Amino acid sequence: MELEWRDVSIAYRIRDNDGPRSLQAVDHVTLKIPSGGTVGIAGESGCGKSTLAMSVLRLLPKTSTITGDILLDGQDVSSMSFGQLRAVRWTEASIVFQGAMNSLNPVRKIRWQIAEALELHSKGSWKDEKGRNARVDELLTLVDLPVSKAESYPHELSGGQKQRVMIAMAMACDPDVIVADEPTTALDVIVQAQVLDVLTALVRERNLTLVMISHDLSVLASTCERLVVMSEGRIIEEGPSAQVMGNPQHEHTKELAAAFPTIGDPSSRLRVGRAGVTSKPSEPDADGRAARLEVRDVTVDFSTRGSKVRAVDHVSLSCAPGEIVALVGQSGSGKTTLARTILGLQQPTSGEVFVDGKPLPRRRKALRDYRRRVQFVPQDPAASLNPKLTVYEAIAEGLRIHRVPDDERERVAEALRQAELEPPERFFGSIPQELSGGQRQRVVIAGALALRPEYLIADEPVASLDASVRGEVLALLLTLKNTLGLGALVITHDLGLAWNIADRVLVMHQGRIVESGPVEQVLLDPQHDYTKTLLRVVPAGVTRDVNRGASRADG
Repeated sequence: MELEWRDVSIAYRIRDNDGPRSLQAVDHVTLKIPSGGTVGIAGESGCGKSTLAMSVLRLLPKTSTITGDILLDGQDVSSMSFGQLRAVRWTEASIVFQGAMNSLNPVRKIRWQIAEALELHSKGSWKDEKGRNARVDELLTLVDLPVSKAESYPHELSGGQKQRVMIAMAMACDPDVIVADEPTTALDVIVQAQVLDVLTALVRERNLTLVMISHDLSVLASTCERLVVMSEGRIIEEGPSAQVMGNPQHEHTKELAAAFPTIGDPSSRLRVGRAGVTSKPSEPDADGRAARLEVRDVTVDFSTRGSKVRAVDHVSLSCAPGEIVALVGQSGSGKTTLARTILGLQQPTSGEVFVDGKPLPRRRKALRDYRRRVQFVPQDPAASLNPKLTVYEAIAEGLRIHRVPDDERERVAEALRQAELEPPERFFGSIPQELSGGQRQRVVIAGALALRPEYLIADEPVASLDASVRGEVLALLLTLKNTLGLGALVITHDLGLAWNIADRVLVMHQGRIVESGPVEQVLLDPQHDYTKTLLRVVPAGVTRDVNRGASRADG
């Protein structure tokens, strides 16, 4: 089925301090996708790519105004009656939404949620319950999920499994067009590769027309024949994937490609951001002082449904002052549990954590003092910031809890300046929803910096940020290392991040550290099979053999 936008413009009616106004999201876009074609739309947050995709099935809010023609198999979507549109949704075109957890009903089992689409939109053999159940089983098998997962609730599935359920739902009524909006955002590299394999196989076997949206050019290039790059509502570059990736013409496309570094490329090693912030590798401590943080033979066990699960399995590691260490592994490898143990939020089953050569304190007052010195930067700033608190109150909260005697306003302003939110007074009265994703992440970092810590533990600090914002936040971490000598343990599934900013990398698998060492050693000459697997599933173009300049990724 052919999909076409002809001179489409989309604007939103919004209200700000100056009163109501119009915000142009899509600006005179013309794009044609032939039947069976695969096109990736790339761009930063706010460029209009999701607005363009949602317009296919008229899923935009009532505050939007659309001009131009949106044609689905030659029929203008904007002129369809609600009955016609309802018949088209799911059966002819469907959407894989970005946030699988937010899109799935948390109180309904997976079987019910997939069967609902069949019940409301299907024809023929899927009208009775027996036929729908058989179809649900078939769909789960299609996306490589055990049929038993149909009886699970969303919270019982991993991120990759939930995303595959979303693909199964989109395929339920056998549509001809699939729109996938950021289907792999925040997934680890192995799960990302599995989801992309599912989409690629469906396109190949069923001749689907696929529109895939992402801020990561390499992800799109591994799945789509053509790439379209958007900026400020306009298409600024398009062409075959290999051409756009290998020889981008527009400056913005070049920035997007550079934002996700090539592992093995010396030009992106310890250099990040539009300003090109650089850092020298940390030198071993010449004075022989104790490591800032040290974990000695730590295990962490959990009891679930009468059985014991080992989340951290005899792990030992050390982090030197002023050193950035990347802890890499896929979801469920034990990374976050280990971080919680280091912070004293989770008691180890055995083993011990040391800070500056001394055991991690257990008493409440001593533990509070320790947490002031070692601050945590959580994964999701939108979830960790209180939506009712202003930026000033969010940052001042930590100062008040720890009863810091200094001038509160000056400490808050200083932290915002260090997090590169200037002038700080401009942000004092803002609430989280008034900030961009990158600004929210900087506010979280500023909250940690306000206490003047000696070390940071950052859990997936850029997992869901777009390309340029990702670069800005990573550049900030390098700047803090350069100016304050601040070290960090960065938890991530992104090997490119490790190449970009880390001095050392630790690879974690099934609760164990399976490989560790300097970044160049581990990522360019991996010894463990699991590390090799992680590098192999990184999208093509993100890894290369330095000596031969060839891609190390298979797909």
